[in-house]
Amino acid sequence: MKHFKDLNIKTILTSFIGEKVRINKILNTEIIVHDYKIKESEKKPGTKYLTLQISRKGEKEVIFTGSKILMNMIEQVSKENFPFTTTIIQEDQMFQFT
Repeated sequence: MKHFKDLNIKTILTSFIGEKVRINKILNTEIIVHDYKIKESEKKPGTKYLTLQISRKGEKEVIFTGSKILMNMIEQVSKENFPFTTTIIQEDQMFQFT
């Protein structure tokens, strides 16, 4: 009989780690974006939300937002370009990566 360790199954990390931070706390601050997920919202049916795994000042943090502009922008970044450095700004009620 085989041992589980002999099956060469690797753990796939699907959750992000770090303190959950409001997007307003990181506005106009340089961050590193490591990964993201876009999912259907359970709180607001028919909408989606973006989860960002970031680091700032050497600490990993998690950001949640319903910003369609940020979702559109980050979907255009190919996976081989992660991680990347950016600043999120707010311009006329809209969040944007710079």
